[in-house]
Amino acid sequence: MLTILGFAMIATFLVLIMLKKMSPIAALVLIPALFCVFVGKGAELGDYVLDGVTSLAPTAAMLMFAIVYFGVMIDVGLFDPIVRAILKFCKADPLRIVVGTAVLAAIVSLDGDGSTTFMITVSAMYPLYKRLKMSLVVMTGVAAMANGVMNTLPWGGPTARAATALKLDASDIFIPMIPALAVGLLGVFALSYVLGRRERKRLGVLTLDEVLVEEKAETETVLVVAGSGNGAGTGTGKMAAATGGSGAGTDARTGVDEPAAEEPEDDERLAGLDPDRTTLRPKLYWFNALLTVTLLTAMIMELLPIPVLFLLGAALALTVNFPHMPDQKARLGAHAENVLNVAGMVFAAAVFTGVLTGTGMVDNMANWLVDNIPDGMGPHMAFVTGVLSIPLTYFMSNDGFYFGVLPVLAEAGQAHGVSSLEIARASLVGQPLHMSSPLVPAVYVLVGMAKVEFGDHTRFVVKWAALTSLVILAAGMLFGII
Repeated sequence: MLTILGFAMIATFLVLIMLKKMSPIAALVLIPALFCVFVGKGAELGDYVLDGVTSLAPTAAMLMFAIVYFGVMIDVGLFDPIVRAILKFCKADPLRIVVGTAVLAAIVSLDGDGSTTFMITVSAMYPLYKRLKMSLVVMTGVAAMANGVMNTLPWGGPTARAATALKLDASDIFIPMIPALAVGLLGVFALSYVLGRRERKRLGVLTLDEVLVEEKAETETVLVVAGSGNGAGTGTGKMAAATGGSGAGTDARTGVDEPAAEEPEDDERLAGLDPDRTTLRPKLYWFNALLTVTLLTAMIMELLPIPVLFLLGAALALTVNFPHMPDQKARLGAHAENVLNVAGMVFAAAVFTGVLTGTGMVDNMANWLVDNIPDGMGPHMAFVTGVLSIPLTYFMSNDGFYFGVLPVLAEAGQAHGVSSLEIARASLVGQPLHMSSPLVPAVYVLVGMAKVEFGDHTRFVVKWAALTSLVILAAGMLFGII
């Protein structure tokens, strides 16, 4: 009964958010609460929720201060050189932009943290997608899949969990998997090429000047309509004032021709990067770069808990870059919306995970799946593990899968002569899809900053991420790794 209710609860949640009948926060809270009553454990709902909140509180704290830290780093211009390099490659070509999104997400994913990857990637690419009217779910989907493949790095989480659960060395799991994971990453790049071509076909091949002229025309139309309502003066003078008078023009007061303003760099005009924004701190560039490298190094070496590291980093970054209190308040206010959205989503997800775990639904679902594996599949348990990892890491947390299900699968494999190493490697296959799971806090950073509905992202990415996982599984079997 718990097995059926568990699958029904997950299915109800996914259907409602994909059909946009409920917001993700409301669905994450109300649906598990309702099913908890169905199970007959409504009186224990409070304990389940508090257990879930307690387990996810460090993650919420980490995301809150990570958003503040990297938001400040973006404000002060730390990532401007990377952004300019990617944008110089992309220009106004939708195909290049989608491929550039995948490449940027893969590179930034080397730090092992999905939230920071999505913050940097979206901050860099969002203006391009908006200005060219490209599909934002393409951006979120490609970024999530690239990060999912890179999430298998030993310091990313899944590999370390698999090694801990099966008492193995993380390098013995990861290093042999590199060829298969490389094929998976190439698959993401190939998919981004296909999606980019589709966007190019839909939008046409644009040049930067065409994009800017079209955007200027739209702006002028709006201004003319707005100005015609009160009949005050001609539209030309107002438009020049409103648009900043780019290009040559005549001063309305003196009648003297003004020289044409110097054109900004193409990538700056296209991306909306303001080279003169007041938050830039060019004199502190190397301090901020060193602080970021130190922070990421300390995170990888686990010198302190990650929430503590980001808390200290955010406080130091704010103090050094914005020593005046009003400026610090302004920066915190600028990023407050993202912080609130993500933190709220994480604590709402705590209700979902708390009920799934507390009522025993997760354990019953996992045991049902393992018990229904045909005996004839015993010698192929590595393949079975790889296939099961795709849905299971989507429907449950990495902790639940690696510490709850993986040991059972490994034990079944050993009974048929399949080594635990093969089982552990196969367990990494589902990560490209896992990164879009509603139980992964980082995905809410991605869709929140990209202003994409979670249901739209899910509907788009599931099929492509599952395909990427199957490509990794096929490559692992072809190379004899799994």
